[in-house]
Amino acid sequence: MDVRLDHLVCWVSDQLRALDFYEQVIGLPGVRAEEFKDGKAPFPSVRVSSDTIIDLMPESAANRIDEGTGVSGSAGHPVNHFCLALGRADFDALEARLARHGVEVTGTGSNSFGARGIAPDVIYFSDLDGNVIEARYYE
Repeated sequence: MDVRLDHLVCWVSDQLRALDFYEQVIGLPGVRAEEFKDGKAPFPSVRVSSDTIIDLMPESAANRIDEGTGVSGSAGHPVNHFCLALGRADFDALEARLARHGVEVTGTGSNSFGARGIAPDVIYFSDLDGNVIEARYYE
């Protein structure tokens, strides 16, 4: 079976502020950012990889029924965190950007198991809406 994670959705209180955080602090490029700013897209996204994006949805939509899908709310299960795997140089650059922007690293770890084996170092931090993000690199 050939399966990939297509997207995940983060509830955010301010989509433009969240977009700026994910672009400027984490370093992920915006997707449909200009269309969103021009009122032509209902939400912006950021690209994680060629296969995966993160949608930045307004918290105000969390309890509404989406007319297009018929789905309301979230899956009903809180997400503990999501993890971004980077190259070592990008991991170091992310740590520097977090410090420069005053984003607190709330946890660290070493020899942590993940999708590609053992990562020597991991860090945890939150976005502006409290979504916890883990970042790691593999050697």
